[in-house]
Amino acid sequence: MAVISVAVSFLVIILSLAISSGFRREIRDGISSLTGDIQLTSPQANAYGSDVSVNAEPSFLGGILEMKGVEAVTPAVYRAGIVQNGGDLQGVMFKAVPSADTIPLRVGIPRSLARTLRLAEGDELRAYFIGERVQVRKFTVGSIYEGISDNSGNPVVLASIDDLRRVNGWEEDKASALEITLSDRFRSRRAEKDKAVAIAGYAYGGSTDDDDPVMAVAAVDKYYNIFDWLDLIDFNVLAILVLMILVAGFNMVSGLLILLFRNISTIGTLKAMGMDDRSIAGVFLRVAAKVVARGMLIGNAVALLFCLVQHLTHFVHLNPDNYFVSYVPVRVDLPQLLLVDALAFAAIMLIMLLPSLFIARVDPADTVRVK
Repeated sequence: MAVISVAVSFLVIILSLAISSGFRREIRDGISSLTGDIQLTSPQANAYGSDVSVNAEPSFLGGILEMKGVEAVTPAVYRAGIVQNGGDLQGVMFKAVPSADTIPLRVGIPRSLARTLRLAEGDELRAYFIGERVQVRKFTVGSIYEGISDNSGNPVVLASIDDLRRVNGWEEDKASALEITLSDRFRSRRAEKDKAVAIAGYAYGGSTDDDDPVMAVAAVDKYYNIFDWLDLIDFNVLAILVLMILVAGFNMVSGLLILLFRNISTIGTLKAMGMDDRSIAGVFLRVAAKVVARGMLIGNAVALLFCLVQHLTHFVHLNPDNYFVSYVPVRVDLPQLLLVDALAFAAIMLIMLLPSLFIARVDPADTVRVK
């Protein structure tokens, strides 16, 4: 029973860590692909991405690319629109970035939009762009992708950058924003905000009269509600971690006490033979450590097997409207897993020092009987 209790506790701990890390990576990558980690936009830009443009290749671009942690800077064009399929209408945000794979009048749509409008690859999609005059375009659905919505809840439709520039009436050197992608080590909440401040300062100091004014917005600020939700998940994981360690620890305390009670006469005999309390406690703690290690290995093995199956099959599904993704994402961070295993093992062993105090109360005169 002690082995089962420890195994279940470690199973819950590893699954909690893997799912929390999976959510953070999946949503973080989804947001990065949606808007970049940091956006450089015009201070006068609106949510529709059609009023004000910025230079697609400003004079300070090379300096930003050389900044530590910056992996790429990509010009992007946005335009809000309404798409129609039959009698169904849906507000969307069109987005385009330079890509050799982009085909004119062909779009990629998220799976949520495909379900709402009952669209499949190859179907025709009519789009309306509202401005001084209504512009109509007939697109073809070229692909369907898994993705998250922006802050407005509008699905993001991926289109050709030339198509959107024509809709906005822009030249080839104009864009709605410059999307900056950061390396993983700069994707924490604090680091990303600091990097946005540094990039904004550099863009301001390095710009010329020919450059459009820009401001830097970090994704963690633009999507603060999503990151608050991720922080809440991390807090819940910490609570689960502490709770499972306590459950496993006190179950092991019960098991060790039973072991001590059953061996009172043995303890008395060992004391009578001259063994001190610390040495006797070490014997029983080594037995308990083997039980904990066995349960830890079983729990880890089952958890890793579940993570592998879930990663390959996505058999546990979620409602993307509530969880931003359509399945339970898992990610195993091996150094993190080993660290948590070590800390949990050490904590459980510390808890088990409590029943070992019982050994000092055993009197050989009461437990050893000479026949």
